[in-house]
Amino acid sequence: MEEVFGVFGDPVEHSLSPVMHNAAISALGMKAHYHAFRVCYEGLGDALLGARAMGFGGVNLTIPLKERAFTLGFVELDSLSRVIGAVNTVDFRDGIRGFNTDGLGALRALEDASVSLRGKSVVLLGAGGAARAIAFQFASVGARVLIVNRTGERGRRLAEDVATVGVAEAFSFSSMEELLDGAHVLVNATSVGMHPLVDRTLVTGDMLHPGLVVFDIVYNPLKTRLILEAEAAGARIVTGEMMLVYQGAEAFRIWTGVLPPVDVMKRAVLDALGV
Repeated sequence: MEEVFGVFGDPVEHSLSPVMHNAAISALGMKAHYHAFRVCYEGLGDALLGARAMGFGGVNLTIPLKERAFTLGFVELDSLSRVIGAVNTVDFRDGIRGFNTDGLGALRALEDASVSLRGKSVVLLGAGGAARAIAFQFASVGARVLIVNRTGERGRRLAEDVATVGVAEAFSFSSMEELLDGAHVLVNATSVGMHPLVDRTLVTGDMLHPGLVVFDIVYNPLKTRLILEAEAAGARIVTGEMMLVYQGAEAFRIWTGVLPPVDVMKRAVLDALGV
């Protein structure tokens, strides 16, 4: 009998997690399969309980469920997801346990591109589940995290939370150009620019400079409008596929105890994107 894994989200049709995980499962010769399931915000509790009852091995959570899982009460949170306040990986091997691998995935994606964060100023767009994970991870390795969010109060709360592990401040969008002028890294941790709304961006090329690293965690399309604007401005770009791969690889390890083939996962994602 095949073991079942999956990703819950709404929307979820855009997700390349099934392509990536099924490639790893096939390469390892495992009897398992990974599926995408559309689960609404209000239905997450029932979906998780149902998945456990049906014998799922584990699931990933994407928009808008990461912070919802944190509030359910019956998900046993590890220390990192408890601090972050968001869950992107759920394991069913021993109860219902929540983890967050987003921050580690983002960090490894930048390390893969030879970008060091210690002592660097990072402008982070967003304050949702992925942004929270990234903010905590980057601050913990010595970055100064400058959070810009449409809802100022939410950004301020995140900055206050992250200040328990490192340096973080919140700013309004009106401060964007000034912040970017002195920043080393820009990270888009929002869904702006994701398929199908590919013409959208929160930052345009005239706000960027050649010394800046621009990292967009959106991977579909691989070259978002932000990435295209950054290329035109001469900035260094880091696209979102490796964060997807590395956070997924860590989730796979949590579920199975096996380190999956990262190169196989990356190739599957790039093939699916037509790259």
